[in-house]
Amino acid sequence: MTTALASGTRPAQRKKPVFRTPRPEDGTAVWELVRDTPGLDTNSRYFYVLWFRDFADCSLLATVDDEIVGFLLGYRRPEEPDTYFVWQTAVSPRHGIPFLGVKLFEAAADRQRERGARYVEATVSAENKAILMVLRQYARKRSAEVTDRVLFPSAWLGEGHHDEVLHRIGPLDRAPAQQPAAPPPPASQSPAQQPSAPQSPVRESAQQKENAA
Repeated sequence: MTTALASGTRPAQRKKPVFRTPRPEDGTAVWELVRDTPGLDTNSRYFYVLWFRDFADCSLLATVDDEIVGFLLGYRRPEEPDTYFVWQTAVSPRHGIPFLGVKLFEAAADRQRERGARYVEATVSAENKAILMVLRQYARKRSAEVTDRVLFPSAWLGEGHHDEVLHRIGPLDRAPAQQPAAPPPPASQSPAQQPSAPQSPVRESAQQKENAA
């Protein structure tokens, strides 16, 4: 996974980001964010436009005042649909929103968890301490384990490329379903409205029987 979890370089306005599903027309803005972020693999604009057509439900954008300030690309693995793979994520350094990268990752992973994902995967190099911390923190909060193994050796990926180490979080508990609201208690009744207790039968005395005769 290529990541850039930058902190802000200007005083934060402390605006709360809005997370939303990307659309194909967001592809160019995301491409520009990738281009301007050191350390990320820059794909074509067409790549991001196409990704947001086919994998929008597994990806997420962070916006402030309708401006894209962060993104995350992911997908559910075809052979393991309960596994969510996070492929690329970055946040803009210009907005200085505290922990935006962490919030974006957790929001995307939790959304897939609510849809049945039980595992979250990402490939991370050993040097990328920031994203490793994010993964471990997420696993700890969800009482899940993190395992790792080399997924693709550097020899497959070209000169100067590191091993791609797969980090796998899980199993995750199912997100609790929202319980229906309990019906409101019945309104209290006034004594005049309350049903009276049934009267017990009255035994006739011997004198009453005699008078009746």
